[in-house]
Amino acid sequence: MASSSVDMDPDVARKLFVEGATLVLLGVPRGTELGIDCKSWHVGPKFRGVKMIPPGLHFLHYSSVNSPSCGTEIGPKTGLFLTLKPREILLANWDAKEEDLDFSASKNEEEVSKIRANLQELDPHLGPYPYDVMRKWVSLTDRLNEEVATKLQPLSGRICAFSDVIPELQLTHTKDRAEQPRNDTACQSMREGLDRLPKMKQREGTELRFSVIPKKTYPPGASPAEITLCSMDHSYALDMVLEKYYQTQPLNLLGELQFAFVCFLIGNVYEGFEHWKTLLALLCRSEDAMRKHKDLYLGLIAVLYHQLGEIPPDFFVDIVSQNNFLTSTLQDFFQFSSGPGVDSTLRKRAEKFKAHLTKKFRWDFDADLDDCAPVVVELPEGFIVN
Repeated sequence: MASSSVDMDPDVARKLFVEGATLVLLGVPRGTELGIDCKSWHVGPKFRGVKMIPPGLHFLHYSSVNSPSCGTEIGPKTGLFLTLKPREILLANWDAKEEDLDFSASKNEEEVSKIRANLQELDPHLGPYPYDVMRKWVSLTDRLNEEVATKLQPLSGRICAFSDVIPELQLTHTKDRAEQPRNDTACQSMREGLDRLPKMKQREGTELRFSVIPKKTYPPGASPAEITLCSMDHSYALDMVLEKYYQTQPLNLLGELQFAFVCFLIGNVYEGFEHWKTLLALLCRSEDAMRKHKDLYLGLIAVLYHQLGEIPPDFFVDIVSQNNFLTSTLQDFFQFSSGPGVDSTLRKRAEKFKAHLTKKFRWDFDADLDDCAPVVVELPEGFIVN
């Protein structure tokens, strides 16, 4: 691991040295990009792991590297959430075939005991946790706990930047392959070429398990007037998500928002960004919910304050600002939060947040964004307009 200066209070250092957890990562190839939480390094020849890790939730991430003879290219990033206890030792060995860390040795008490007994000898080869970014990490995950992270993480336990896909049809027999479109003649159109490609699906167990956001924002049997209302106020859809996934702990929805953001910002998972946008739009466009869930929305402001502070400035231009996503979504939020029946504390907090964003990013939330655009509503099946 490349050396880095870490300004740490001596008392904190002593406490973490005694109480901190240790990740012993053996056999990680030199040049591998490896990090924990908000910082990463290129592994050196003496690297054996990370020490003095504050107990709690962390995100370990790494990208394998090709050998010098193959160009030393960095592969896609893999990550996993870990909840570490005080003084805990997690042991993993690098699996060269899978290009992944194998934590099965952590279940072998004898192996872990040997590592603990030899920890002093191992210490010079362990890099200290990057304490200088701990505050940032906590601000990005203060609503995310082990229960939520485990529920959302793929069953495989690995979050991958690129999806692991396989063909939908396993053509194991000659007869099956013979029934597929032939590929030995030139395509006459782009459509024909696309149709010839095999249909792919994500490998079972590798999918992120995000909450499913209802596509229909209105209840069954809704009248056209109710459908129009629900197309502007998504509170019904938000209530369905809270009831299905977070009935006893609605604030854990903010943990899912943070999980999606970390997957994208640190894990390079585009699906995380898409879910973050969908979840944010649902929360910001639920007017009635703002009157019922004050704590949820006070928490949302705090979460967004830290998240928007971490996105690189040029990223707003490249992706976040596409179709004015953030400005239009937050404009709805600020409009609803200033409406009748909204708690005064929430209203004042929203006004301060609006002023902060206007000053920092020069966004104009008072401009008319498609104010006069008609709202297109989806009528129930079989409904006929006279």
